[in-house]
Amino acid sequence: MTPGQLLSEGFELMLYGMGSVFVFLVLLVLCIRVMSRVVELLSPEQSAPARATAPAPVRSDLPDGELLAAIQMAIHQHRARRD
Repeated sequence: MTPGQLLSEGFELMLYGMGSVFVFLVLLVLCIRVMSRVVELLSPEQSAPARATAPAPVRSDLPDGELLAAIQMAIHQHRARRD
């Protein structure tokens, strides 16, 4: 075989391979979409969860005094050990 024939056969084989992969991926996407629609139709609708009547307490981003004191003590002990 001449190099030209080998090149054309290689190109033809590449097109068949890429074409078959493309067709497979398109069919896969279509199957997934169909299955999604079927699941949406068959699944029962979920009701919205009931909301609590009392609002959630608002938390402050600042820690309380005891927590700040504990943090400062831990930092002080860490620095004392390091020296």
